[in-house]
Amino acid sequence: MAKIIVSLDDNLIKIVPLNKDRMTLGRRPYNDIVVDNLAVSGEHAALQVIGHDYFIEDLNSTNGTYINEQKIKRQILKNGDTIEIGKYAIKYVLDGVTSESAALSPASASSGVHDEKLVEEKRPLFEQTKFAEAYVAIKILSGASTGKELPLVKIVTTIGKPGEAVIAITKRPKSYMVAHVEGATRPSLNGVSFGIDAVPLKNGDLFELAGTAMQFIQN
Repeated sequence: MAKIIVSLDDNLIKIVPLNKDRMTLGRRPYNDIVVDNLAVSGEHAALQVIGHDYFIEDLNSTNGTYINEQKIKRQILKNGDTIEIGKYAIKYVLDGVTSESAALSPASASSGVHDEKLVEEKRPLFEQTKFAEAYVAIKILSGASTGKELPLVKIVTTIGKPGEAVIAITKRPKSYMVAHVEGATRPSLNGVSFGIDAVPLKNGDLFELAGTAMQFIQN
């Protein structure tokens, strides 16, 4: 089984077994691997197993993800690799395999070609996994901006005109919620008005804010 060893300034913080097909790493408490530091994004990176290999992907973090001091977006992990996030060092370890032997043939161990080939061979399958996050957006259905879409890429997205009418859509681990933040007239969701108490959203939901019709899209 693979595991990661999290340390800070050479002090051991935790050892986490990689016992799921996909594990997220970040500052928010709902992550599988929580690293509570301001240099770490709420959802910083994800580890995904495909076949006998683990990949790591940076989830558009603020400060980036590094492996062996090289900034990466997506990369296969090798035994002994050190993932660097902020000031944290996270070592990837395969039980029963030493960093020196790493189960590579002499030809493949010389130049890294073996790893690049593995990445390319597995990329089509990789793209079909949950690393490719669902597209989530708000589509405008009326007014001058009809047809435009606002992707929901932040933890909290506010929509509307401050001082008049504003709603907030919050991304949670397994859902999106909407709440009324500002304005004398309540917005409506599928014809039912809502207030400051957040209500869940599902694909295709229709809501209205200050006379503008919108639709929640998640696919």
